[in-house]
Amino acid sequence: MNDSAPLLVIVDAANVVGSVPDGWWRDRRGAAERLRDRLAADGVPGRPGPVEVVLVVEGAARGVDSVPGVRVESAPGSGDDHMVGLVARAAAGDRRVLVVTADRELRRRVTELGARVAGPRTVRPA
Repeated sequence: MNDSAPLLVIVDAANVVGSVPDGWWRDRRGAAERLRDRLAADGVPGRPGPVEVVLVVEGAARGVDSVPGVRVESAPGSGDDHMVGLVARAAAGDRRVLVVTADRELRRRVTELGARVAGPRTVRPA
């Protein structure tokens, strides 16, 4: 394991935003931007040391800009497939990865590649 590289934290924006019924469906892009801004301000609670945060957006949230501390990637198709690709590339470099999602199938796919997983409350308190 490459312990010198910062932990790569991949956040499933649609899943995390959708975990709290706060009206996000009226403005998916705005909800993703609020999550991005919270991640930029607060980081990933409980994860000491340097982390690299990647927020994966899809659908109506595509086009959200990156900000210092959070790289935003717009999935060209399936957000899940895009996240699996990110995990696969990181695993090829022997990098530690944490994927934040509650999606069972995505969790299965990324753990098979060696990633750890955590639920939405990791980055978004209920």
